[in-house]
Amino acid sequence: MKLFRQLLVAFALSLPMAVLAMDPVDLNTANAETLAETMDGVGIQKAQAIVAYREAHGPFVSVDDVTAVRGIGPSTLEKNRAKLVVKTAD
Repeated sequence: MKLFRQLLVAFALSLPMAVLAMDPVDLNTANAETLAETMDGVGIQKAQAIVAYREAHGPFVSVDDVTAVRGIGPSTLEKNRAKLVVKTAD
C-alpha cells in the first residue's frame, strides 16, 4: 500500500511537467480535436468555431486574434496564451 501511494504521488507530480513540456499548438493548423484537448475551457464546439472562423476569415495573425471567435474571451485567451502560437508561412 505504501508503494502504491508513492507511485501515485510520483505520477501526480509528473503530470504538470508533461503539460509544461508540450509544444504550443498553432492556431492556423490545428484541427478542432487538438484545440479542444489543448485549451482549457474550450470544448469541441468552441474548437470547431475556431476552425470555422479561420476557414471563413483566413489565418490568424496573432494569438490575440482568437478572441474574435464568439465564445472565446480575454480570460480564455489568458488561460491558454502559453499553449498557443501563430506561425507564419515560410
